Amino acid sequence: MKREYPDTPLVGVGAIIIEEDRVVLVKRGHAPLHGKWSIPGGVLEVGETLRKAVVREVLEETGLAIEPGELLGVFERVVPDEDGRMKYHYVLIDFLCRRLAGELAAGDDAEQARWFRREELATLELARETEGVILKGFGTVSGV
Repeated sequence: MKREYPDTPLVGVGAIIIEEDRVVLVKRGHAPLHGKWSIPGGVLEVGETLRKAVVREVLEETGLAIEPGELLGVFERVVPDEDGRMKYHYVLIDFLCRRLAGELAAGDDAEQARWFRREELATLELARETEGVILKGFGTVSGV
């Protein structure tokens, strides 16, 4: 599967894993977003359901077994290169998830994985949509 300069948009899944007043984030080991903090997730494989994909991706990136719940949002990441050619085009589907088991540890293409408190998010330079969906997850969990 070609991630850079794809022939068609790629479908990605993401997990908003909230426990108490913390959310799991991973520091990306590869482009796009290399070296940036983001929610765990990745690309859907052929024949895989969205929920199975988010379970697989979270386990690979964080070592956590999760249960996906409510759909929190559908987003696009469209990134042209300097010549205007489409370098990345993702349709991203994010779920609120609950940890079932496991201890947080970076794996797969994540350089780091850790829990962040809500008040720490503003210091991370997250993509606007990413921060928004995380805050929506906090609001859903707390009932606000």
